[in-house]
Amino acid sequence: MPLTTADKRAAFRKMHESGCFALPNPFDVGSAKALEHLGFKAIASTSAGFAWSIGKADNHVTVDDVCAHLTALCAAVDIPVNADFEGGFAREPDEVAANVARGVRTGVAGLSIEDSTGDKSNPLYDRALAIERIKAARAAIDSDNSGVMLVGRCEAFLWGQSDLKLVIDRLTAYADAGADCLYAPGIKTREEIVAVVKAVQPKPVNLLIGASGLSLNEAAELGVRRISVGGSLARMAWAGFMRAAREMAEKGTFAELAGGYPGGELNKMFE
Repeated sequence: MPLTTADKRAAFRKMHESGCFALPNPFDVGSAKALEHLGFKAIASTSAGFAWSIGKADNHVTVDDVCAHLTALCAAVDIPVNADFEGGFAREPDEVAANVARGVRTGVAGLSIEDSTGDKSNPLYDRALAIERIKAARAAIDSDNSGVMLVGRCEAFLWGQSDLKLVIDRLTAYADAGADCLYAPGIKTREEIVAVVKAVQPKPVNLLIGASGLSLNEAAELGVRRISVGGSLARMAWAGFMRAAREMAEKGTFAELAGGYPGGELNKMFE
C-alpha cells in the first residue's frame, strides 16, 4: 500500500535519528524511480541537475519550475523526497516563507534554504538577514504542522570563503533559528567535518560527497548523518550523452552508443 505524505515525512525524520544514509539526487522522474528501484530509502532533488534537464543553467529556474518538478518527484516515488529549494527564490523573509509554504504543498519530506545571494561581490546574505530567512522558513513549515524537515545551508565554501569559523557560526545560528539539519557544501577534510558535526550536535549534518572522497562508512565514523551528491549523477548522465553525441557530430561514427544501458532492463525497471 503506497505511503501517504505524512508517512513519508515521519519515516524521513526517523532516518535522521541514528546512523548514516545515502540521499542521492535524481534530476527527473525517471532517475528518481531508478533510485527507488535500487533500494534507496530517500532521495533529494538537485537544483543543478533539474535545471540542466530543462535546458537552463543552475540557479536560473523559477519557483514555479521547481514546485512543478517537486510535485512530480513526490508523486512518482513511494519514498521521502528532500527539496533543494535554493535560497527560497526570494530575498526577504516574508517572501521566502510564502515560497516555502508552496514547497511544502508539493509533498516533500525535507526542504533546504541556503544563504547565498548569487552575487559574486557579496556572496552571502548578511548574518542577521540569513537567520531571519531560516526563521521565516521554519514558521511557514510549522504553520500547518506539516512535519517537513528544514535544512539550513551555509554556502561559504562554495563561494570561496573557506572560513570554518564563519560556517560554524552560521550553522549554529541556523540550528537555533529552527533548522532540523545542517549542511555546509564544500567542506572536505575530516577536521572540517568533525568540527561541524560537533558544533551542531545533536542535530544531524548533511555532507556533500563529490567535494569529499569519503565513503559512507567513513563519513558515518565522523558523525555525519546523511550524504548527498548534488548534481553529480546528472553530470554522469550528461557525460555519456555528450560523448556519444559529440562522436556523432564530429566523426560521423556511433561507437559510443555501444556503452548504453540495456533498453530491456530499463523497460523492466519502469514496468
